[in-house]
Amino acid sequence: MKVIPLLRVRVLLVALFVLPLAALADQPERPGKAGIASAHQLATEAGMEILRQGGNAFDAAVAVSAALAVVEPSSSGLGGGAFWLLHRASDGFETMVDAREVAPRAATHDMFLDEKGDVVKGRSTSTALAAGIPGEPAGFQYVSKTYGKLPFKTVLQPAIRLARDGFPLNNRLRGGIVAKRETFNAGAAAKIFLDKGQVPAVGFIIKQPELAKTLTALAERGSDGFYKGPVAKQLVDGVKKMGGIWSLQDLAEYQVKERKPVVGEYQGARIVTAPPPSSGGVGLVNALNILSGYDLKTVDDATRVHLIVEAARRVHRDRAEYLGDPDFVNVPMERLLSPHYAAGQRASIRMDRATPSDSLPSIAPAPVGTQTTHFSIIDADGNRVSGTMSINFFFGSGLMVPGVGILLNNEMDDFVAKAGVPNGFRLVGAESNAIAPGKRPLSSMTPTFVERPEGVMVLGTPGGSYIMGMVLLATLDWMQGMSPDELVKKGRFHHQYMPDVLSFEPGALNADVQATLKQFGHNLRESRQPGNMQIVTWDYKTGAVKAISDPRGVGVGVVY
Repeated sequence: MKVIPLLRVRVLLVALFVLPLAALADQPERPGKAGIASAHQLATEAGMEILRQGGNAFDAAVAVSAALAVVEPSSSGLGGGAFWLLHRASDGFETMVDAREVAPRAATHDMFLDEKGDVVKGRSTSTALAAGIPGEPAGFQYVSKTYGKLPFKTVLQPAIRLARDGFPLNNRLRGGIVAKRETFNAGAAAKIFLDKGQVPAVGFIIKQPELAKTLTALAERGSDGFYKGPVAKQLVDGVKKMGGIWSLQDLAEYQVKERKPVVGEYQGARIVTAPPPSSGGVGLVNALNILSGYDLKTVDDATRVHLIVEAARRVHRDRAEYLGDPDFVNVPMERLLSPHYAAGQRASIRMDRATPSDSLPSIAPAPVGTQTTHFSIIDADGNRVSGTMSINFFFGSGLMVPGVGILLNNEMDDFVAKAGVPNGFRLVGAESNAIAPGKRPLSSMTPTFVERPEGVMVLGTPGGSYIMGMVLLATLDWMQGMSPDELVKKGRFHHQYMPDVLSFEPGALNADVQATLKQFGHNLRESRQPGNMQIVTWDYKTGAVKAISDPRGVGVGVVY
């Protein structure tokens, strides 16, 4: 497995090793305590187990990621991909490890269209064609070998044990099994997630012996234990039998990449976040640049929501037009991250009127998840990791490869099957995110560090197209003094350009705020919002470390 550093993406504002804010240089040398917040208690415990054995945050990140692949199979897995945002305390080095899936060599531009040029429903979400070549296993080894302290084999032991011995089914995972039951009944996954063909009761022990065997091969042989040899052959044979197009060459040639993070500034805070092929980091910094022209502390609640929505509307429009895999397309990073560009976007915002999305420049044709998981870690030395993993929808495609215990992702749906046609998250896009062999689909995953003179917050969340907006809301709330305990509970709202709808959680917007937003011309819809935010904070003044897990999920935050 080769590692190719990204050279083409230019990141505005600061060099990788330079802190732009002098006040941040006064931070304590180390917190002396570690905090982990993840989407599942057993994954958090796996990370803590590795820390107690002398591992650092990067070792713990691999342990947590691998454990989540076992205990949250609806959200991530060895058949998926990941972004890990890393900060090394000893020298301030920061990077993003990109283990995103890639399109197989046999993928074609129009593979999800019929002979009439129309998108075939379900082909990019529920078939073996929907699966990109997974990157998580290679990413595990890369993070461990490059940044960890403990042997890779040691770091994977908690996940192997959980797969072999099993774990009790919870309500959240059971809901995903209910949704995928028919798919499971048709394949190998039924043997794992169903009990004699029925959805098991809460507390049923889920054992995954084949996955344990695959994890063991990975632990003993490194990435070659997955991408070459018997496991690779079983994967390719299994995918082809289900109608997919993977090859042994696809697996053998998979490459982990390191990419320079996107870095921005908002009201004295340093924002470090994910670069393309994530769209989230660019959108987050652009939105904060737009909002920097307003004093959100002094406006009324309805106006605050309105301004955030108008910023989100514009950055999601730009996402659709410009963003894609930077190894394949020229992403205009300097322009999208420029405060001058944001000022131009801000000039088109009215304080008392919603901008109809169809009045913004349209998305031209050529030539132009809801499930993911997240964890946040700070170790006692101040190393930190924000990691987001995904297989896209609940249980990905729902198809499991027999013999290896691996669910196939359906991340190929994150490409644009046809310009202007929404994907499974109702996101539209243009040719910049079209399918091509070896290309990485655009992602919404937004692992982020927010560092202000008083302390640092490590955060991220699942939620598909909602991810960037949730990270934006959390950043704004934290900057206004809200504690992480409060902000993970706070009701959320969302706008993504198309459809032109402001959706919000029940209770997030009171009646007066709703009435004002309707007067402004917003189309409101109350609906359940996805998300399972995981936050760790370190207060430089008091030394306090907090690890907070979203109450919407079943995760746990622990300080050690």
